[in-house]
Amino acid sequence: MIKDKKMLVVSAHAADYVWRSGGTIAKYIKEGAEVHVVVLSYGIRGESNDLWKQEGATEASVKAIRKGETEAAAKILGIEHLEFWDLTDYPMHFTSEHEARLVKKIREVQPDIIITHDRFDILNPDHNAVSDLVFRCSVMSNSNGVKIDGTKTTKQMRLFGFEPHQTELSNYKPDSFMDITDVYDCKIEAMKCFKAQSHLIEYYTQRAFMRGNHARRLSGNQTYKYAESFANYFPVVGPELY
Repeated sequence: MIKDKKMLVVSAHAADYVWRSGGTIAKYIKEGAEVHVVVLSYGIRGESNDLWKQEGATEASVKAIRKGETEAAAKILGIEHLEFWDLTDYPMHFTSEHEARLVKKIREVQPDIIITHDRFDILNPDHNAVSDLVFRCSVMSNSNGVKIDGTKTTKQMRLFGFEPHQTELSNYKPDSFMDITDVYDCKIEAMKCFKAQSHLIEYYTQRAFMRGNHARRLSGNQTYKYAESFANYFPVVGPELY
């Protein structure tokens, strides 16, 4: 049951959450969930190569474009809760202050689900650092001994990792598939906002088609045309096997 669920998405760079979970975000919002997205960096140094080729490009101009792109994409997906931390990328380093800030955010949202980067991306150490950060902070947010004024300890939430770009090279294994057929067009439009990484649009279009095939085969539901996949940080627990 998606309605009234709370989801927190933590994205290393401005476009990561759109490529890897844009359909899932749109579907959750469409079906009545509350979704919060934290964008830790704009990806100025490492994920804006095409923008730096423009004559007269500066850090300020690149940042403005990246911010505009992700805000436009978020609007298409229906995201109302979007937060930018404006950290330096390539490489990303986190302090105890960053940890406390994220623990506070998790406790404010009280998410049923957190989506972030999977544990290992062979070509992007920023993604690995964010995965580690989010996992640590999710554990701390559950602990009564971690005191942050004005916050309430969370319950154990479900934690999912994005499918990395270089899937096989990163030894990624999908554990969960999300049908995004009814919001697929929405994801495509959101991806088109990112002119700095336009080469990824076709890749993630193909990925949604392939994961849709997997979803049909695994479920037997032939209405699943497009899907996104995620790695589960924890085993599934419930009253029956599923």
